[in-house]
Formats: sequence, structure tokens, C-alpha cells
Amino acid sequence: MAESSTPVLAAGIETFIYPGDTEPVLASVDLSLGAGTLTAVLGGSGSGKSTLGRLIAGWLLPGNGGSLTGFLDLGGTRLQFTGEADPRINPGTWGRVVGFVPQDAVAALSSVRATVAEELAFGLENVGMDRAGMAAAVGRTASRVGLDHLLDKDPARLSGGELRRLAIGCAVISGPAVLVMDEPFASLDREGAERLALLVRNLVKDGTAVVVLSQRVDDLLLDADTWVLLSGGTVAITGTPAQVAGSGELATAGVVSPRPGTGASVLPVPEELGNGAPGLDARVAGATVLSASALGAMVPRPPAVELRGVSFSYRQQRRRWLKTEPDPAAAVVLQNLNMEVRAGEIVAVTGANGAGKSTLLRHLNGLLQPTAGTVLVKGQDIAGHPTGRVSGDVGLLFQQPRDQLFARTVEREVRFGMERWPVRRKPGRRPVFRWAAAQGAAGRHCHDPATERAVSEALAAVGLDHLAGRHPAELPASHQRLLALATVLARRPSVLALDEPTVALDGHGLAVLDRVVRCAAAEGAAVVLVTHDLEYARSLAHRLVHLESGRALTSQ
Repeated sequence: MAESSTPVLAAGIETFIYPGDTEPVLASVDLSLGAGTLTAVLGGSGSGKSTLGRLIAGWLLPGNGGSLTGFLDLGGTRLQFTGEADPRINPGTWGRVVGFVPQDAVAALSSVRATVAEELAFGLENVGMDRAGMAAAVGRTASRVGLDHLLDKDPARLSGGELRRLAIGCAVISGPAVLVMDEPFASLDREGAERLALLVRNLVKDGTAVVVLSQRVDDLLLDADTWVLLSGGTVAITGTPAQVAGSGELATAGVVSPRPGTGASVLPVPEELGNGAPGLDARVAGATVLSASALGAMVPRPPAVELRGVSFSYRQQRRRWLKTEPDPAAAVVLQNLNMEVRAGEIVAVTGANGAGKSTLLRHLNGLLQPTAGTVLVKGQDIAGHPTGRVSGDVGLLFQQPRDQLFARTVEREVRFGMERWPVRRKPGRRPVFRWAAAQGAAGRHCHDPATERAVSEALAAVGLDHLAGRHPAELPASHQRLLALATVLARRPSVLALDEPTVALDGHGLAVLDRVVRCAAAEGAAVVLVTHDLEYARSLAHRLVHLESGRALTSQ
């Protein structure tokens, strides 16, 4: 992979400042991309990676989008920016050369197409490609990203990993000279990650300049030509993977790196969460988190949540006048699923994209109702109970924070769900997240009632209490996920249902998540964790349940 003398795309960013801000989010950032090269831009949450990616991809336009001083160069055509007097980029022209996969895969989709095939063809229609050419390109691209069996499926029914594959397919189908991908491995199962790595290697071999923005060093990035490490919006170090890895700056910046020879992620775990006595995974401020064997040896506790013979299918509704009828051809997502999780137990649910993991979680608090079988929370059948009432006992963290955040400030976001269903405290019981808050940013001293204390403690537990007045949309993705987690924690539910909680978290965020989950289990909450990060699941969970085609095949 030899870099050509003339870069396909280059950027020299002296400063970039968002409207209303006084401090630059990027400063002194230089990037040069040659044809047939792979560049990894690494950094922790808030380092400026996504802003850089959106700038060079033409998705963030200087002027209305922010004040840029410096230049952007596409194929030898240089645009010089001087702050206020910024020339405009033509997004259509830029987009035909630079393909972009945003961190939120849904943002890359048109949202008006009824099938995966139509979504893939959308960009080709816009440039006037003939029907035969579109059909061939759609079939070829779908095969490359592993969606050939889903071409007739509604994009709204795809899993998180399948949506990411679709976004990648939409970005590469037209053969752009440059491909920029923001956290492309997030939510992908092993097969999807392997397909993506092969796709990128083939693109680079064929002359595409590929840029991967990431908080994690995935296996593919070990083969990159260049690593650029961003910290605080500026380049901390750039060089070969060996040079940057050897500098010792990755962990400080919050980048998650693989352990040598294992492929497992290095997760910074607080010293307080080290191994305890035999049979204990950790000791948390005097409370213990029991291993699977120790849990089994205890006097059996009743299940905090239980699924008995649960089956489910997303029934497509066919509208006839004012009536709807179920489509009998709808695929079954869950099949006769039996599962129970006890108080204080952490269970990780794994499986391929589309196996039914997220669908399972949405049954726990009544967002979805089984077509057959029963869901019990604390021994009570939740069928017919209002979802808002059930959510007092079952806190669900959605896979995408955008599905959970809508208030104007961080503090109001956490308080919203508690104003209707106030927090419940057991007499004499230590608050679940008091220790986590003490280990993170110090909680604010106030004389507010129980709800205000719970809000403060939940924000402190995830390290966001100093951002209480900020708008959630202004937070980086890692902080948005932690904020969504805080909205769940504040009500102190008996069951925590977490859907891909590690996605978008840098090393520092992963340490917070690890601490909070262990604390919750130590205080008696049952935790159900859906994840593709198998090594993380094994490091945290007492038991793993593997789903395949809606069935629980293994429990270990």
C-alpha cells in the first residue's frame, strides 16, 4: 500500500469552532490521505474525531456549521477557509467522491425506502444509473456486507448491527475514492466484523483511501498505514501503529487497546474492583458481587425476571380501510424462550446480528408483548400492565441514546422519568449508586427532596454531574450513552436491561459502566446485558446465554 505523491483528500485545520462556542473543538490538525491507504484516527470521547470526520466528508459545512480556519483539499482542488468568509462546499459533488458512515448508522439512511434493496439503490437513482446497473450494484454490495438475505426486509426491522452493515453498503455502493467511517465496528457481530475487515482490505487494494475513526483498536487497524491520535481536539502523536502504540499515550487518551496475543480488550478497572476472596469476583465498598458458582451455592432467590415459553414475531400489518390484519408470513423472532435472572445476578446475552437479543430485552418491561408465553417481574405476570409502571422495576437502556433522550438539559433528562414515578427507597438501605458517585465526580451537596438527591447521585455515578446544565445533543456519543444510563439508574430498578451498553464508550466510559453494573448487582439488582463484546461479557457476567434464531442454545 504505497501512498501516492498527490493526496486524494487533505485537510489543514488551524481551528474549528462550533456556533456559540468560544473554544475550538479542533486545532492544529493536519491530515493527508493517499490512494490505497488505510488511516486510523484514534481518540477518546470528546477528542474531536467525529467532527473531523464530518468535516472531511462534507457533512459538516463551514459557515453555518461552524467557523473553520484552514483548508480542505479534494483531488487537488483546495478550498481556503478564513473563519467568517467561508466558501460553501457543494455536498452533492463532495459526496460523490467521499463516502461517509456516521457513528449513528440511521443518519446515513434515507428513511423513505421500504426495503434494504431500495435503500442501497437510493444514491444510484440520484445519479441516474440505469435499472440493470442498479440491480447488479445492489446485489454485489449486499453480498459484500452480508445483507443479501435481507434485501426485501424493511430497514426499520433491522437490528443495530444490520443497520450498520446497510449504512456501510450505502456508502461504498457508488465506489467513492475516499471512505470515512466513524466507529464502523460498533454493534457488529463477529461475522459482520470479519466481512467489514475484508471489505476494507479489498477497497484499499483497489485504490480507495479509507479512514476509520475509532475509540478502540480493532484488529483491522493493526494493519493501518498511519495512526493519528487525537486528544483534546489536537494531534497528540501520529505515526505507524508501532510508533503510536509504543508511545504509551493510547490509554491516557481513553483508547481501548487489545491485550497482546489475546485480542481481548484492555479495560481500565478501578483498583477497588480487584479480585476478592475465593468465590468473589469483586468487593464493592463492603458489598460483594458473587461469582456464578457462589451464586449457585446460596439459598436460591426467587427470579427477579423470568421468561416462560416466550415466542414473538413482528407481525406486518396490512391496512384495509380502517382495519389492520396480521401477515401470517411474518418471521418468528423468539421461539419458546425460557430464561430467568435472579437478584444480584449479571447475565450476558450474546448472539449474531438479528438473533433476537434486543427484542428479548423489550419484552422485559412490556414494550413488546409475547405472541405466546409469559413474562414475570418479581413473580408477577406483567401482561396488561402499563409499560410506564413496569419500567419502575425494569430499567431499559436502549441500543441508541437518540431513542431515549429528548429533554433540554442533562439534569431534566434524568428527572423526567422520576416526576411521574418517584424513586423508592427501602428503609435503612444504602443508595445503590452512592459508592459509584463517590468514586466519580463528587455529588453536589444540597437539601433537595429524594427525587433531587436521586438525580444528583445518578449523574455523579456516571461522572456527568458537572454537565447538568448542558443540552444532551451537545454531548459526545460516549456521554450521551452514559446519560441514558443515568436516566435508568436514577429510579433504582430491580432489573437493569442494557442493550449494547459498551458501544461508543471509550476506555474511561467502559470503566464507569463496569463500576456501575457491579455496584447495581452488589446491591441486589438483576442485570441482563446484551453485547457482542464476548470478552467483556466474560469478564463481567456470572452467566452467558447465547441466542440463535430466537432460541437460547447455550447458557454457561
